[in-house]
Amino acid sequence: MNTNEPDIQSRDYWFKIIEMLQHNWALVDPKTDGGVTVYFVGDTSGVFDQMDFADAAAAADALKRNGFRRLADDAHAQSFIRPPQPPFRLQPHPNGPIYSSGRFWK
Repeated sequence: MNTNEPDIQSRDYWFKIIEMLQHNWALVDPKTDGGVTVYFVGDTSGVFDQMDFADAAAAADALKRNGFRRLADDAHAQSFIRPPQPPFRLQPHPNGPIYSSGRFWK
């Protein structure tokens, strides 16, 4: 694997509408040593941040609390937005690690 391409297995997308035609996406992947990592992905498949949680339920609660919705649960959203597709690559956000820094995270 290229070190610039994170190995994200999940395709269970969570999304947050930021503004017209811009979304932030999240994918929850299990870690080999327990817990999960939430990878935050832009519309063009760039991974710009990540956060670790004790388990998938804790990650889902945090995502919901911060305005993310699970795409599979939202038929209306599925009709007009498409998630980013692999290969994913590391791509810094212009404002830095916006979620893991706590800046835009409750």
